[in-house]
Amino acid sequence: MTEPRYLANRTVCQRTRREFLWQWGGGFTALPLLDLLTTDGVLADDSAAYKGVRRGAKHVVFFFLNGGPSQVDTFDHKPALKKYEGKDYHRKLQIGSNGRPVGKLTPSHFPFQKHGESGLEISSLFPHVAKHADDLCVFRSMHANTPTHSPGILQMNSGSIFAGRPSLGAWVNYGLGTLTSNLPSYVVMTDHRGGPRGGAAAWTSGFMPAALQGTLFRSQGAPILNLDPPEGVAAETQKRSLEVLSRLNEKHLAARGGESQLAARIKSYELAYRMQAGAAEAVDIDAESAETKTLYGLEQKETEYFGRQCLLTRRLLERGVRYVQLYSGGGADSWDAHEDVIDNHGRHCKEIDQPIAALMADVKRRGMWDDTLFIWGGEFGRTPTSEGVGKPGRDHNHYGFSMWIAGGGVKGGQAIGATDEVGFMASENRIHVSDLHATILHLLGMDHEKLTYFHDGLDQRLTGVQPHRVVHEAIA
Repeated sequence: MTEPRYLANRTVCQRTRREFLWQWGGGFTALPLLDLLTTDGVLADDSAAYKGVRRGAKHVVFFFLNGGPSQVDTFDHKPALKKYEGKDYHRKLQIGSNGRPVGKLTPSHFPFQKHGESGLEISSLFPHVAKHADDLCVFRSMHANTPTHSPGILQMNSGSIFAGRPSLGAWVNYGLGTLTSNLPSYVVMTDHRGGPRGGAAAWTSGFMPAALQGTLFRSQGAPILNLDPPEGVAAETQKRSLEVLSRLNEKHLAARGGESQLAARIKSYELAYRMQAGAAEAVDIDAESAETKTLYGLEQKETEYFGRQCLLTRRLLERGVRYVQLYSGGGADSWDAHEDVIDNHGRHCKEIDQPIAALMADVKRRGMWDDTLFIWGGEFGRTPTSEGVGKPGRDHNHYGFSMWIAGGGVKGGQAIGATDEVGFMASENRIHVSDLHATILHLLGMDHEKLTYFHDGLDQRLTGVQPHRVVHEAIA
């Protein structure tokens, strides 16, 4: 029996030449769309991170107060400290570094006042942030696993006191994908006086692809160097050179099993080329109006540095950067107020108060508030006791401290949890660092138990294997 003509013309893949070319062409054109959807997280597994969780904020700004701010001098008012001034804490504890004694109970030297319609109590150290009292959700019952700086910074950033775990920013970008191809999706800005203890371990991608790690912007001068094309090299020549380099790197990568660090280096070359077109404009703060510069405090010596970083943050958010972390305090001049909390916190709060409030107000007026999640805090808090007489320094305290969140999806104007009468131990509605991380992921539209990455034979999670919870009271 003779085959019909339309079947006789079929190829070995049981398609006519026309059908093969049509399907091949259609499939080829779908590849860029597939890449875009994957990059943006649209094709995320429905059974994974997003199932049962509403879509949330798109951006994160984390104000990290390196060294540990004192909760009883900022957002946790404890009038009882005045009554017990000079007395021993009723629990015989030794905490902090080098086995320092707990010391005597010492009241705050900064008066607290109720602010906003909510009546949220905030100290005089933050008069500008206090104007946003009804936006703040203060966690007053935070607790962590360590009173030591380096592991504390690691835990607040990665969920673990041990190095090598992916940072929160890496998890966010892994789960949500990127919003920009011309800028890094995860940006870190350290203090001009020095970075946090442990350095880049706080923004690493850990066992996840190296391309997810944070990109460190310079703390002095231009945030990014060498944005202009090489002098005397035409754009087309540079493009062809980078294409050749990319092909050589791809061959090198293929021979080494797709090694993550090498893959990230290749992507960094590609990103650097694209940044020549977009990044110079993004970091050009001089293009901002005089009114905006005044809002951020760029005309004042105390606020100029952090104000520039906050203003740069707003420009990065507008251009699709997903996660920005700003460090306040560095080197020997951090928030680690062992000797004199009055001088230490007085200076550092002055540096960041107006810029933070300005960024929040600016994000609101530009219609980005619901898309942006703000986080404020350090690796732990400080004791309500003094380390000496005359200069009321405070030691490290991981037993109970405060942090706050605001913005996209957050129910503001409230304080959740409490420390004991004098502000030492988290006593009501205790919130672990990993509970905070679970809540952050939830506000971004992800389930912390289902956002996983397979490594070492296990489905790894930011919040680990221990049970942790979303603080639902914080959700609007």
